[in-house]
Amino acid sequence: MAALIRARADATPTKDMVVDPATRVGYRELDASSRRIAATLVDGGVTAGTRVGLIMPNNTGWVQIAVAITRIGAVLVPLSTLLSGAELRAQIHAASIGHLISADEFRGHRYLDALATTIGEPALEPGDILHPGLPSLRRTWGVEEVTGAEPTARTRAVAAALEDAVSPSDTMVIIFTSGSSGPPKGVLHSHGGALAAVASGLAARCITSDSRLYLPMPFFWVGGFGAGILSALIAGATLVTEEIPAPDTTLQLLEAEKVTLFRGWPDQAEALARRSGSTDVDLSSLQPGSLPALMPAAERGEPGSRANLFGMTETFGPYSGYRLDTPMPRESWGSCGTPFDGMEVRITDIETGSPLSCGMQGQIEVRGPHVMQGICGRSREDVFTPDGFYPTGDLGYLDDAGFLFHRGRIDDMFKVNGATVYPSEVQAALKTIDGVENAFVTQVDGDAGPRVSAAVICSRAFDPVELRSAAKELLSSFKVPTVWLVLESDERIPRGGTGKVDTARLRDLLARQIHSTTMEGTS
Repeated sequence: MAALIRARADATPTKDMVVDPATRVGYRELDASSRRIAATLVDGGVTAGTRVGLIMPNNTGWVQIAVAITRIGAVLVPLSTLLSGAELRAQIHAASIGHLISADEFRGHRYLDALATTIGEPALEPGDILHPGLPSLRRTWGVEEVTGAEPTARTRAVAAALEDAVSPSDTMVIIFTSGSSGPPKGVLHSHGGALAAVASGLAARCITSDSRLYLPMPFFWVGGFGAGILSALIAGATLVTEEIPAPDTTLQLLEAEKVTLFRGWPDQAEALARRSGSTDVDLSSLQPGSLPALMPAAERGEPGSRANLFGMTETFGPYSGYRLDTPMPRESWGSCGTPFDGMEVRITDIETGSPLSCGMQGQIEVRGPHVMQGICGRSREDVFTPDGFYPTGDLGYLDDAGFLFHRGRIDDMFKVNGATVYPSEVQAALKTIDGVENAFVTQVDGDAGPRVSAAVICSRAFDPVELRSAAKELLSSFKVPTVWLVLESDERIPRGGTGKVDTARLRDLLARQIHSTTMEGTS
């Protein structure tokens, strides 16, 4: 990271690297400010290998702090701004975070206060901490404390020496993603692996040094950190971001900053397209490769002709694709393109693990230098096959030309606005609510996409409003069910011949809740 930042600062010193509605930071300024922040962290006890959690919204400061952490060989652990206190504590423990940098408040969340509650303390203030409830954590920092200090010449010299000792094999970042059994898992990526993974997909994503890239993904996800921050750094592009995307303000930002490439969630692009039709906003700077909803009809391509970029946190974002401004060969329409350089993909039988031939559907397995180093708390043998492949849990097949087709998940996870939801995690949380005996969770399709839906067996009277309020205390907002069916027993839960819950029929049962107010629950 340090070498990359120095090279960009030398090549394009005055060019904007990252812009938010209030601030812009150029490449030379990013180099200087991240050096200063890194020295401040060193003065506070951070060194090579220290795991530093960062929880704050998207803005220029997030980028400066993240670069500072990684350039001295400390390990960045981006944390979701949606986390409850209990979830934050669990991730601190899972990643063995030693230092935590936290925004004071964002969208009603006061992270240190919520964390203090989980360990029975009245408050946590920035500063040293030693508590058995947070055994790995040694210090908490406020954002201004990190960015506003002026370190000594000696700590600057130590920070510079740490930079020189970082190697491509050193761990750069731990990014959390949901595990197949529900609890989040911390995925480790090296400097060399992460940067090379991003570089391998730049051409497919049409990102060049001339790009002015906007995407709404939070920086704490690999989509924001890798596809956003690192993509801009590697290409020498400019990244445009904002803390809280909203149609009117986002459209104004796109116009003011002359954004050339809009990536992110299709539903956001569609909402912006609908809103732009009633305004005078000028989006003519957008170029092919942007999400099609915002492009003129003639530049969108026929349905299915453009690749669906495909990847995961374990591969540091997309590992398969095709140039987003170019139609694929017709026989491969609907595919995810072809694996990027540095990524080996094979399809295996779900039961036996044996490799399958082209055209046969099975589990997608991946191997190569861009795949994660490992997962926190798990051995390499528990994560990879004996020959080094990672079983992704995704279903798909490869055609004769090497194009990858994705056909869903082996397990039952689903996405809500790009965030992964595992029913088992939500069910476990709901069953901790006093009076809830059992819970069954799945997704129901709504007008805006999948909705988290729950059928709950209760020993006392509940209404959905009360359940939703209790769930908000236990789960990130995107995991809280919005469709509820409250039952006195599980007799109405559909099951198959073996007694296993019939998920398809359960989904149908819950879907009727959206349109009915005469049943036990409401939507």
